[in-house]
Amino acid sequence: MLSLGALLSAYPLMGQSSSSGNEQVPALRVAGSVSGTIVDRTGTAVVGARVQLVRDEQTTNREMVTNDDGQFSFANVAPGSFRISITATGFASQDFSGVLRSGDVFRVPQITLVLATAITEVRVVPNTVEIAEEQIKEEEKQRVLGVLPNFYVTYIPNAAPLTPKQKFRLAWKSMVDPVTFGVTGVIAGIQQSQNDFSGYGQGAQGYAKRYGASYADAAISTFIGGAILPSLFKQDPRYFYKGTGSKKSRVLYALANSVICKGDNGHWQTNYSGLVGAVAAGGISNLYYPASDRSAAAVTFENALIGIGATAATNLLQEFLIKKLTPNVPSYPPATP
Repeated sequence: MLSLGALLSAYPLMGQSSSSGNEQVPALRVAGSVSGTIVDRTGTAVVGARVQLVRDEQTTNREMVTNDDGQFSFANVAPGSFRISITATGFASQDFSGVLRSGDVFRVPQITLVLATAITEVRVVPNTVEIAEEQIKEEEKQRVLGVLPNFYVTYIPNAAPLTPKQKFRLAWKSMVDPVTFGVTGVIAGIQQSQNDFSGYGQGAQGYAKRYGASYADAAISTFIGGAILPSLFKQDPRYFYKGTGSKKSRVLYALANSVICKGDNGHWQTNYSGLVGAVAAGGISNLYYPASDRSAAAVTFENALIGIGATAATNLLQEFLIKKLTPNVPSYPPATP
């Protein structure tokens, strides 16, 4: 028979705890599930929406797509916080966060997707005609010493090509400029003082004829060589200022531009507009000059060659001097040869 001491040692007294009784037994964590339904704003189920179950403590997320009823369900989900991320074509993405308790069946409140806002970037780029129009406005401000018009030079290396309408406008602007009328008057006065074109006579009538002939020369040359033929041949009547490189290269560039020009396509080509225009203008002038002063065909071609030389000289002045004498010229990158 066991003694009382043995019994007491075998069975602790009530209220006493053994050393093993101080250890905490871990709570049992039972997996649960997360499910829900996804619809659009009309209540129609969204089929094929991508649903992702995100757990912060897990590197791999679970994914699925909604069925024909717009439903999704993740089984065997460990308890803890989670996040549901929903994406669908044509809809804005949406998230839902929750906490799953041990063994819980978590039903996500119905999620309503809204249509994605279409963000369209509209970049308004001026067309070539509008760009050329702005550039012409700048050219029409160019005056040597602030007085003499210098419209037929551009300091923009890749200036936009002019439309036929813009070419005629530039010619018209040049011919109706007050300075043009004044210079023509001076030329007519010099001619009368030297009795050039004596067939016109003297006095007011002779001066008027000389003035008209001189103005007609300028107008015909400007419109034929600067508007009509450039429109037909698709060529640019302006001088493209170079302004860079060695002096020799700039001299050669200026001289070459007396017989070549830039086409509306941006390529350099023979200046048919200027060459043919000079001959045509000389031939037309024979219609209004006195018979005794009219030029023979050979003289007309000779004058055309002289005109080419004059153009070359003007180009040299444009390249090395005139810009310095023209105030308020916009600053542009230099042209390339």
